Amino acid sequence: MTSDDGFSVELLTASAEQLADKLGIEYVTLEPDRVVGTMPVAGNRQPYGLLHGGANAALAETLGSVAAALGAGAGRVAVGLELSCTHHRAVTEGRVTGVATPVHRGRSTATYEIAITDEQDRRTCTARLTCVLRDRPPR
Repeated sequence: MTSDDGFSVELLTASAEQLADKLGIEYVTLEPDRVVGTMPVAGNRQPYGLLHGGANAALAETLGSVAAALGAGAGRVAVGLELSCTHHRAVTEGRVTGVATPVHRGRSTATYEIAITDEQDRRTCTARLTCVLRDRPPR
């Protein structure tokens, strides 16, 4: 997928040297109004064997940032400004799925809700990410 100004989604989702690759995040849907990704629990646990809250936060920010960047418009980029997460339910195995949908898409900011669910489709985390939208710096 390429935006109007030729900006490639592959650049946003490239795995080399990115946290998303380290956490095992895989993209399922890449659209400005809906970005979906999954992440394994294995390798992303805290010492008690539960999915680490920071891994949830990283999944949420990754999906929301990609969605905001896709919707930013020609010559624009999205940079995370604020992230909040509420962890509702522990997850100890399998994969979680995050779905980022817009709450607000403006000229200078975009806010996304990211709902994270377990394999039984139970909500495990709700996150809200606000990104500032800026002109892309010269390359």
